[in-house]
Amino acid sequence: MNTQIPLADERTMANAIRALTMDAVQAAGSGHPGMPMGMADVATVLFNRFMKIDPQAPGWIDRDRFVLSAGHGSMLLYAVHHLLGYDDMEMDQLRAFRQLGSTTPGHPEYGHTKGVEMTTGPLGQGIATAVGMALGERMGAAHFGDLIDHFTYVLAGDGCLMEGISHEAIDFAGHMELGRLIVLWDDNRITIDGATDLATSTDQEARFAAAGWQVLGIDGHDTDQIAAAIEEARTDPRPSLIACRTVIGYGAPSKQGSHAVHGAPLGDAEITAARVHLGWPHAPFDIPQDVYSAWGRIAARGAKTRIEWEARLANSPERDALNAAMSHDCRPLHADMATYKQQLCAQAPKVATRKASEMALAVAVPAVPFCVGGSADLTGSNLTHTAAMQTVTKDDYTGSYIHYGIREHGMAAIMNGLSLHGLTRPYGGTFLAFADYCRPATRLSALMGQPVTYVMTHDSIGLGEDGPTHQPIEHLASLRAMPNLDVIRPADAVETAEAWELALASTTTPTVLALSRQEVPCYRTTYGTENLTARGAYLLHTPSGPRDVTLIATGTEVEIAMTAMELLAADGISAAVVSAPCFERFAAQPPAAREAVLGTPARIGIEAAIRQGWDLMLRPTDGFIGMTGFGASAPAPSLYSHFGITAQAVVEKSKNMI
Repeated sequence: MNTQIPLADERTMANAIRALTMDAVQAAGSGHPGMPMGMADVATVLFNRFMKIDPQAPGWIDRDRFVLSAGHGSMLLYAVHHLLGYDDMEMDQLRAFRQLGSTTPGHPEYGHTKGVEMTTGPLGQGIATAVGMALGERMGAAHFGDLIDHFTYVLAGDGCLMEGISHEAIDFAGHMELGRLIVLWDDNRITIDGATDLATSTDQEARFAAAGWQVLGIDGHDTDQIAAAIEEARTDPRPSLIACRTVIGYGAPSKQGSHAVHGAPLGDAEITAARVHLGWPHAPFDIPQDVYSAWGRIAARGAKTRIEWEARLANSPERDALNAAMSHDCRPLHADMATYKQQLCAQAPKVATRKASEMALAVAVPAVPFCVGGSADLTGSNLTHTAAMQTVTKDDYTGSYIHYGIREHGMAAIMNGLSLHGLTRPYGGTFLAFADYCRPATRLSALMGQPVTYVMTHDSIGLGEDGPTHQPIEHLASLRAMPNLDVIRPADAVETAEAWELALASTTTPTVLALSRQEVPCYRTTYGTENLTARGAYLLHTPSGPRDVTLIATGTEVEIAMTAMELLAADGISAAVVSAPCFERFAAQPPAAREAVLGTPARIGIEAAIRQGWDLMLRPTDGFIGMTGFGASAPAPSLYSHFGITAQAVVEKSKNMI
C-alpha cells in the first residue's frame, strides 16, 4: 500500500498523539502516558502508510486489524481514532478520558468503542488473541480468495512478552506460519517497578526467532526504519516481530526514559516543557486543521478501498458463501437437531456426556459450516473431532479442526481471536480441572460477549483414577460466578444435544459444557419440540400427588437423584426430581416459574462439587450432597461411595429433613 502524505508531516502527526495523550491523562488525573508518547511515531507510520481501515465501516470484514495488546496505553488508540474521524470519538470524549459513560475507558473495551478490535488490559491477552485473528484471516483467504486479504498488527510491550501466554501464542503462530501477523514490540525496557533488567534477561528476539518468526530490530523513532521494517514484514511468509527501540514518554524532557512516566500524569510543568521540546505550541486539546487533514486522508484512502472491495464482492462467485459465513445462520442446525433428538428419545443411549457431545457434533458440524473445533492435545479424551472435520495446517487452512497443543490458555485466547475475526464459531476442548489455565481468556470471552464454546470433559470425581489433580471440585462454582457465561452440565444425551444447540446459537454469551467421563442413562425418552435445557432447570420427574421433597441435581448426579426418588417412593415418600443443567439460564426465568419448578417443601441439591453457588436453588435450611474437599485416586464407583454421594445418602437426608 505505502501511500502517504509527505514524510515531513509524520512527526507532526505523531506529536498530535503525544499532545492529546498528555492532555487527556492530565485531565483525568490518572492514566498511562509513557507508551503512547513512546510509540506515537510507530503508530503514525503504520496508519499513514499501511493500515487498511475505514472509520465509517468499523466492522468491514476485510479491514486490517490493529490490536493494542498493551492496553494501558489506550490514549494512543483513542487519539488515533479521534484524528481519523471515528464518529464516537469527538474531542469531548478525550476530555472525558477514564470517566463513567465515555467511549474512552481506562483500557480499550470491545463493543463499547468503535474500532476497538478487542478488550485489552490483562497483558499478553492481546498478542495471543491476535494470533486467532491472523489464523482467521488465513482460513478465510483459503475459502474466499482475495475477498479476505488483510494483516493483523499488534502493539505489544515488555509486559505482554513476559506473560506466559505469549510463549504459547508465539509458538503456535510460528508453527502455523501466520505471515499476516506483525507484532510491533515497544522495546522501551521499562516496567512499573523500573528497568526490565530487574526481572528478566530474556533475549526476546532470539525467543521469537526460535519459534519460527522473522525478527527485525529498528529505531522506533526513525520513520524510514519503521516503514522499511513493516514493508519487509508484510512480504515474509513468517509472522514477524519488529523490535522498536523506543524512549518511554518520548518528548517529556525530564521524565522520558524512566518508569516515572509509565502510569501517572506528567504534571502541568512537564507538559509545558514537553510542548516546547516537541515544538507543539497549541493549547490543550487543540489540533491544527492541517493535522486533521493529514489523518483524514488515511480515512479517505480506507473508504475508497472498502468501496472497491464491496464492488468486487458484489460480482464474486464467493459472495453468498462469504455472507453466509458472516451471518452465522443457525437455522439449519435447529431442524437437524430436532430430528436427532427424536432419534435419541427413541434409542435412549447410555453414554458418557462427552460421547454424547461427539454424537451431537456429528450432527451440528455439517449443519453449521462456520463451526471450527479443536482441543488442547486431548482430542481422544474430549471427543471434539468428527469424521467430517479436516485438520487446519500451515500448508492447508481449509480445514475446520485445530490442534492447539498443550496450550490451554493460548487456545482460549486464540478462540477469542477467531470469534472476533468474524467468520467462524470456535469451540475447544480440555479437562474441566484445567479451566483455571483458560480462565483469563474465558473471562475476556464473557466480557467481550464472544460466543466461544469451551468443551470441558472429565467433570468430577467420576473421572476416577487420575486423582485429585485432575478432579474438578471448585471449578463449577468458580465458573458460575463469572458474569455472562453459561455453564451447562447436561444429564444425558438429549440434554447434551440441546446444550450444543444453545451454545452454537448464542450470539453474545460464551458457553462451558461440563461433560462426564462415565456413562449415564438417557432419561428423556419422550420427544418434545421444546429445548428444556434452555430453561436452565426443569422437572424431570413430577410425582402424582403433593411432593414431600425436591431433589435437584446436575449432570451425572441426576442418575443418583432418580434412583433416590424410586427408593423414597418405595417408602411412601413423594419426591420430585429437577434436572438443573444451567443455573444461569434458570436465574433468567421469572420468579414464579422458578418457584413452580423448585416447590416449597424441603430441597436437596446433588452435585459432585462444592455447594458454593447453589443459593439460586437452595435455601439455608435445605440440604446438599456433594464435595467438601479434594478428591482421591480410585475407580469412580469407589469414590462416590467414599465421599457419600449416593442415592442412599440422599434418601437418609430426605427422611431427616421431612
